Amino acid sequence: MSSDLDTDTASAHAIFQSYDGMEGLAAIESSAQSHPAEWRAFFHRIYPGLLVAGTIALAATWLSQQYHSPVMLFALLFGMTFHFLYEEGRCVAGIEFSSKAVLRVGVALLGARITAHQILQLGAMPIATVVVAIISTIALGAFAARMLGLSRSFGVLSGGAVGICGASAALAIASVLPRTSESERDTILTVVTVTLLSTIAMIIYPLFVTVLGFDHIHAGIFLGGTIHDVAQVVGAGYSISPETGDVATYVKLLRVSMLLPVVFSIAFFVSRRAKGGQSHAKVNLPLFLVGFAVLVALNSAGLLSKMTTDVANDASRWSLVTAIAALGMKTSFKDLAAVGWKPIALMVLETVWIAAITAIAVILV
Repeated sequence: MSSDLDTDTASAHAIFQSYDGMEGLAAIESSAQSHPAEWRAFFHRIYPGLLVAGTIALAATWLSQQYHSPVMLFALLFGMTFHFLYEEGRCVAGIEFSSKAVLRVGVALLGARITAHQILQLGAMPIATVVVAIISTIALGAFAARMLGLSRSFGVLSGGAVGICGASAALAIASVLPRTSESERDTILTVVTVTLLSTIAMIIYPLFVTVLGFDHIHAGIFLGGTIHDVAQVVGAGYSISPETGDVATYVKLLRVSMLLPVVFSIAFFVSRRAKGGQSHAKVNLPLFLVGFAVLVALNSAGLLSKMTTDVANDASRWSLVTAIAALGMKTSFKDLAAVGWKPIALMVLETVWIAAITAIAVILV
């Protein structure tokens, strides 16, 4: 199986083999898979980079709490300042591990936030609105990307990030898209832009719904259906009223629940395309999607205690921030500066589109 890594470091190649596995470990010889010495050697190779990524995540979290700013943005920017650690040395393998395996764990644990009851109690209108808005935003991204001379993969990546749940969706979708030399750069650019747009929306959209005269429920549906990141949805919703905040949060969780079918659909089409569109093409379901679905099912059945879901949510947040820090270390400011204005314009268009679709649905229904 060919490696998906874009690094020349032999140690990283030895550790990672498949970008589809949640654990991100290469298939070691079967006779040594469970040998304690192999695991000690593995940990010895990854811990420097993992420690750096975790330290950056800790610093970003502290600053986010102090200044009430997006933690993902802090983690990205801090990570990019340590790009030199990824160019060579002992940290490379751990950075790869953090940006792939830790990322998948974080996405899988997002399933502990969601229950079927939360989704169904919203009624038909918000569910239909969210489904139409997400599908149309991804389709718009894919179409407009080609019109702007960008790759279709970037259009799907940015459309999914805008439509579903911002940075978390970008990371999940990127893990199943075809790997190219621009994949890491596109992912970082998407995360940075969607985080900035989400922060702007958190400030502007509460004023917008007030001007339009939306009641608390309709305001919550609009905010939850349009703002990209969960934290910004919570901030915008509860800035209006507790009722608006509750509705906005549930609608946002509905969008997060769409992560599973969307990512699986993308993985399916990518697999079919890679195998020449053959009808018997087999899809390798990423394990982190299985983990996501299992946690949603367990939480819906009431089998997860509040303490368990709280721990899972905290672990998910820390995992995703650590993964973002690692992705930042893999990207240089020079690479981002070279992409130009078109990707940003595309994501602004997608943001305006999903806001317009949701506003029309709220007004007419």
